[in-house]
Order: sequence, then structure tokens, then C-alpha cells
Amino acid sequence: MKSAFVHHHRYATREDAKRDLFGYIEGYYNRQRLHSAIGYITPEQAERQAA
Repeated sequence: MKSAFVHHHRYATREDAKRDLFGYIEGYYNRQRLHSAIGYITPEQAERQAA
């Protein structure tokens, strides 16, 4: 995450950094990346298969 997202980025406040990182984690990292625990598919794909 450091090299992909926040490297060389300076935040004015700690709250700005927290908000930005939360958006990255919830918007991309947890939803779109492949997860080995669920068979190397995205959580969205796993939800569709379970339905």
C-alpha cells in the first residue's frame, strides 16, 4: 500500500490521511483485490456465487 498509494504524498492533517486511507482500503483493497482465503476471487464475486 505504501508504494501504491501514499508514497510521496504529504497530508495536511492526520485526519486527511486517515480519510484517504480508509477510502482506499474500503473502496479498492477489500473489495476488488483477489483474496486467497476465498479461492483467489474478489469479495464481490464470492457474494454473487453465494447468492
